[in-house]
Amino acid sequence: MTQFQRIGMGLDVHPLVEGRKLILGGVKIPYSKGLLGHSDADVLIHAICDAILGAISEGDLGRHFPDTDAQYRNISSMILLRKVIEKVKAKGFRIVNMDATVAAQGPGLAEYIPRMIDKMGDALGVGTDRINIKATSPEGLGFLGRGEGIMAQSVVLVEEMEEEDPDVEGL
Repeated sequence: MTQFQRIGMGLDVHPLVEGRKLILGGVKIPYSKGLLGHSDADVLIHAICDAILGAISEGDLGRHFPDTDAQYRNISSMILLRKVIEKVKAKGFRIVNMDATVAAQGPGLAEYIPRMIDKMGDALGVGTDRINIKATSPEGLGFLGRGEGIMAQSVVLVEEMEEEDPDVEGL
């Protein structure tokens, strides 16, 4: 039986401000600034959530977890990601793989990427060989290059879960 596959793409950007923790991919990163947002503002997880929701035709993160709802104030984006994964399963899909890019002038992210990959593999329910996270510098260009914010993009492939055939035993 051929499995039905779908692709989703996500993008998120938040400004950097003083007085907030910097969390990317569920990993706290030591830095003088953090991302401003209603939740913990983890742009990487937000982009991944939007990609997943796009793949299952369920809109975007703001539709499901609006910033006007006080229950999501300062919430960990990992919690939101787990709720999105519940929606994936409820629609009969599973994650195949995920690829993401974080664009930031600073801080350097290379040493944190393996931990991000581990966290995303656990959250998405796939092996780390199916998770890819990259970082790039905007080379001083625009608001990202001036260190005013961080942006992330993600692409996710989902596939329909195979249903077991009740007439087939032990094959």
